[in-house]
Amino acid sequence: MTHDTLSMTINGQAADSQNRLEVVNPASGAVFASVPDAGAPELETAISAARAAFPGWRDTPWAERAAIVNRIGETIAANAAELATMLTREQGKPAEQAQFEVMAAAQWCQATATLTLPDREIKAGPGRRQVTRYVPIGVVAGISPWNFPVVLSMWKIAPALLAGNTLVLKPSPFTPMTVLRIGELIRDFVPAGVINVITGGDALGPMMTEHPGFDKVSFTGSTATGRRVMESAAPTLKRLTLELGGNDAAIVMPDVNVRETAEKLFWSAFTNSGQVCVATKRAYVHNDIYEVFRDEMAKLAKAVPMGDGSQQGVALGPIQNKPQYDRVKGLLADCEANSYGLLQGEAPQDGGFFVPVTLVDNPPEESRIVREEQFGPILPLVRFTDVEDAISRANNTDMGLAGTVWSADTATAMRIAERLETGNVWINEGLALSPFAAFGGRKQSGIGVENGVEGLMAYTEAKTYLMAN
Repeated sequence: MTHDTLSMTINGQAADSQNRLEVVNPASGAVFASVPDAGAPELETAISAARAAFPGWRDTPWAERAAIVNRIGETIAANAAELATMLTREQGKPAEQAQFEVMAAAQWCQATATLTLPDREIKAGPGRRQVTRYVPIGVVAGISPWNFPVVLSMWKIAPALLAGNTLVLKPSPFTPMTVLRIGELIRDFVPAGVINVITGGDALGPMMTEHPGFDKVSFTGSTATGRRVMESAAPTLKRLTLELGGNDAAIVMPDVNVRETAEKLFWSAFTNSGQVCVATKRAYVHNDIYEVFRDEMAKLAKAVPMGDGSQQGVALGPIQNKPQYDRVKGLLADCEANSYGLLQGEAPQDGGFFVPVTLVDNPPEESRIVREEQFGPILPLVRFTDVEDAISRANNTDMGLAGTVWSADTATAMRIAERLETGNVWINEGLALSPFAAFGGRKQSGIGVENGVEGLMAYTEAKTYLMAN
């Protein structure tokens, strides 16, 4: 199979389009494949297929739906080597991390398949009975991002299908291939129309979010785009799950083991070259340990190899796409223009969207690199002396996705964590997600939650039956 033979999945069948969408390898900046570029006709066909499949899928017993969701996970795992190689080529992440993402996607499906939403009986007094049941919403539009295209697509597919909905999924136009391939692999056992996978450029997403044929939109991406999704969904009051940006703060107390914590925080910030919604984006480090902590982080920045993810030994890959590369380079240029101290590693100079791992040494609180989400391998380290001040600065943002607290005293860490205005907080670790734990953001970091029972409920409506005996 060549890359250009990948097809969309509509109504259980291979589907193509008249136009093509080019796919770029971010490690070289060169086009290496093309995929279908769907427009209105393909979207209408996919929605019609999902709408026609919905009644039968809704009425399929929960256990049978769970078995198919589990089988999706098994299929992904069985084809992990092929999928991971494809993912590295289109996304840029190192091969080992691509393999990890693919296997995480498989495990997410299998774990989600174990969840249930039992009916809830409510006491209603003598002679009356009330039962609340969680019923599927209908046809879901899923729009997944380019930083973790496989696992974040499964965050939509698994709960949507398990709850009894049908789905039209659109991966990012920057990373369409691996998700298309998964659509091909599951065609023979997922009933026709239940999952439809379509690919297209920037025009396709708005077509989906404003289309009256969808009952819910599940979107993962930037806050700016999330606002537009919400606006376009408003006329038909579509149900929404929005997992958006974050300017995630870390607070590092003076009692930590500096070397051990510096390494953990480094990977909390720079995994996937910082292209993680819950990566540490600002690190507030206590003044008593600031210099030694900064120097330990700088050693790692200089030592960790960056390059083409397909090459042996590479730990960090490129920025995934040119627009984001330009944005990250702009933030770096702003740091240089303001003469902030920069501690940097090495990055390839011969093509590709590479930005060196960069630590910004104690920039002002009002600086762009502190105030804006960088979504790339740049981390500001900021001194603090008073923990109340650090908490206040961590919360002084219109985002609230995640944060981390680092301290040898877990009781103190928990008291700090309880005051962070975020949907998720990790203590002495980072990026530890679970298919069984609710995940969501506060403020402008999103609406609703994903994962766990709460995330599954987000693909249902509560319907209450009242019965007189």
